[in-house]
Amino acid sequence: MNILLTNDDGIYAPGLWVLYRRFSSAAHTVTVVAPDRERSAVGHGITLHEPLRATRVRVHGEGKGYAVNGTPADCIKLSVLEILKTRPDMVISGINPGANVGINAHYSGTVAAAREAALLGLVSLAVSINRHQPAYFEDAAAFIERLSHLVMEKGLPSGVFLNINIPDIPIQAVRGISVSSQGVSLSREGFEKRVDPRNRIYYWQELESPADFKGAEMDGNVLSRESISITPMRCDMTDYEVMADLKTWNIGISACDVPTTFTDQTPGEHSPTPQPSTKVR
Repeated sequence: MNILLTNDDGIYAPGLWVLYRRFSSAAHTVTVVAPDRERSAVGHGITLHEPLRATRVRVHGEGKGYAVNGTPADCIKLSVLEILKTRPDMVISGINPGANVGINAHYSGTVAAAREAALLGLVSLAVSINRHQPAYFEDAAAFIERLSHLVMEKGLPSGVFLNINIPDIPIQAVRGISVSSQGVSLSREGFEKRVDPRNRIYYWQELESPADFKGAEMDGNVLSRESISITPMRCDMTDYEVMADLKTWNIGISACDVPTTFTDQTPGEHSPTPQPSTKVR
């Protein structure tokens, strides 16, 4: 396969290059395009107000990649539309140190890169391991390489990608694999208020407490049981049940009370004197 690798931890992050070694050794063609520095928790942001640059770099003396001064989503767009000569068969974002389960999936640049790839019609995986200083990157990479073949064999629906979270334990010790739902419980979080030397108030966001995942098959609970969580996610965020219900509502504009307004336009040949707007009855 032609594999595109990216992440949100920056091009020098070890989890990225563990995947590179694993897929390269299995005779896949691998291209690395990743942010030039850490971009964790940037979500699905893209760069609009400054130019993007992709710099060719050699990392750890083992491989070359493109370092992009943008977000993970930027990396995917730039790769597909400019850098790569052919579209990749699969995009893999990770391996991210630290889980991306529950509402954190909304903030995650790792997940956003996979989502961006799915929006572009590509098969994609977001991969995280449940520790910030993992000991078992290699085990996680071995699982993902095996899973990638199954994903290509079975396929994914258009606009769907997989968010995969792996416990940081030897692969033989993993207790199972669960196809799970995304948790939606809010974490307990807050801000620490401080005052700087110039007597100005500022805030540090405090480390969040783990969310209380209510369902046994939610991603966070699956991971806490030392099982691998695989969550299919859709780019289309429409709630079709609510959409059908909304169509039964009597939503109209006839009862809107629009206030009288005037414009500041100077009357002229092509600008008739503004008239007060009439209320809608």
